[in-house]
Amino acid sequence: MDHSFTTHRRFAWLAATCATTFIYAAAGAEEHSAMDVAFAADGKTLAVTDATSPSVVLMDPATRAILRTVKLAGPPAGLAWAADGKHLYASESGTSGIADIDPASGSVTRRFTTGRYPRGLVVVPRRNLLLATDSGLNQLTVIDLATGTTKADVPVGYQPTTVAISPDESLAFVSNLLPATSSIAPDTATEVSVIDLNTLKPKPAIRLPLGSTNARGIVVSGDGRTVFVCHTLGRFNLPTTQLDRGWINTNALTIIDAASSKITATVLLDQVMDGAADPWGVTIDPSGLRLFVSLSGVHQLAVIDLERLPEIFKQSPELLVNDLAALYRSNLIRRIDMPAQGPRGLAVSPDGKLVAIAGYFSGNVVLTDMNGANPVSVPLGPQAPPSLARQGEALFHDAGRCFQRWLSCASCHADARADGLNWDLLNDGLGNPKNARSLVLAGSTPPLMSHSARSSLGPCVHAGFVHILFTEPKDQDVVAVAAYIQSLKPVVSPYRKPDGSLNEAALRGEKIFNDPQVACAKCHPGPLFTNLASVDVGTSRPSDRGVLTFDTTSLVEMWRTAPYLHDGSAVTLRQVLVEENKTDKHGVTSKLTPAQIDDLVAYLLSL
Repeated sequence: MDHSFTTHRRFAWLAATCATTFIYAAAGAEEHSAMDVAFAADGKTLAVTDATSPSVVLMDPATRAILRTVKLAGPPAGLAWAADGKHLYASESGTSGIADIDPASGSVTRRFTTGRYPRGLVVVPRRNLLLATDSGLNQLTVIDLATGTTKADVPVGYQPTTVAISPDESLAFVSNLLPATSSIAPDTATEVSVIDLNTLKPKPAIRLPLGSTNARGIVVSGDGRTVFVCHTLGRFNLPTTQLDRGWINTNALTIIDAASSKITATVLLDQVMDGAADPWGVTIDPSGLRLFVSLSGVHQLAVIDLERLPEIFKQSPELLVNDLAALYRSNLIRRIDMPAQGPRGLAVSPDGKLVAIAGYFSGNVVLTDMNGANPVSVPLGPQAPPSLARQGEALFHDAGRCFQRWLSCASCHADARADGLNWDLLNDGLGNPKNARSLVLAGSTPPLMSHSARSSLGPCVHAGFVHILFTEPKDQDVVAVAAYIQSLKPVVSPYRKPDGSLNEAALRGEKIFNDPQVACAKCHPGPLFTNLASVDVGTSRPSDRGVLTFDTTSLVEMWRTAPYLHDGSAVTLRQVLVEENKTDKHGVTSKLTPAQIDDLVAYLLSL
């Protein structure tokens, strides 16, 4: 199964050789990674977030000249302009802040305090509010722009990404990266959160079709009637025995009626023999005639005819979610190759003449016309030769290495973490699916997989290429992807204090965790929080066919790896410690009080 890795020595030699070569080439250079783009209201300035610089780059879209670069305190993601163009807001991930930038001078004039990981932004002009998705604490932060203070933190779905508002400013719609449900729920999928901007309270969420994850781009039509959200659609209820024709994964656009909060239809962006992997950004031109989607995994721009799109809803719109040819039969979509590697954010100029596309791995912005023609590439700056890990990251996100381009590694491992779905990966036979796992610390915590099917990271990466992407990889590609995974570092929990220390509840929980009578630390000792052993914790299911033991998972970053257990059946840590641990095999927790359980959960969420 892992025939290209005859010895671990060969893998180590390749890794050392490649690492030496590219570390030397990259010395003294800088990486640029365009993440999001936004035009000012007058169309004369285009703002671009550079995630790895980190900075905001301001450019003149007419002359393609870089006007200035604004250095930021943390990696930026989302952007939003004030209506008058005198303020530009950029989220600074990991810093608990949003920068208020004066575009004229390029200076940061103030910062708004948020949760640690702000992401998508939008200005609500008549209400003078700024909305920011908080991907760490799963909420939408509402900021009063006059005072700079937080008016409300509204709960939304799991790991919110982007936010859009209705033209009348009555509703906000939030896309969420991952499902907030158990993986064994019959309708497990991510959702679109809906917030009433009059009351700043959540309304009932809109559950996307079964298996939907990675919902990123979201936009509301100019007339306010329709919401569009792009996402992946995992066919996880089927075994991963073949990849063609969308057997394992498809890529979708869901159309929602804003008034009723009901799904009109979900259409597939793929072709029958060619996937449209990893849709990311979505936007509409001012005329309302075209919708644009960046297809990050295949480096394309999709252009959809909105004027004629309702034609395919007239008969059985509920069947479109499984129809790979619907958009193409009706000539409603065109997919255009772009000179942008890993395109992400999208924006249309106010005059409806230009589309701006953020190229993440190419470190550029592509400007094209409304038909996707005449693309011009504008680099954010001199791009460094890629390190080995950077090459691996690009490969990890590249569906071009996949048979028929249906998915990339990132389709199931967004941000190199996990998608919350149960997949039947055939590592240990057919018919016993298990929850996808985060790849953070994977290189330091062998053996890998729930049943320890892979001895180390190299064979695991190779098996992923062969059995998930259905391709025989080059040795150097495996080495590069392994280097990327090995380079991943845990990030600070949003549940910690601003200085990174534990709060009082977590400090109490730490003592409980380390109490020998409770025995959590017996199997989860620091710093990796795993003993690297397979253990019976009483969670074996009938589908596990008598197998009782499972790999002891690291507890690092538990705040972002729900649902829990090998089958994803526990939505919360309290459920793990109480409902799924009645026999005290998973730590001796039955004698803990509810308050002690709360403290233990607080500590686990802080790791």
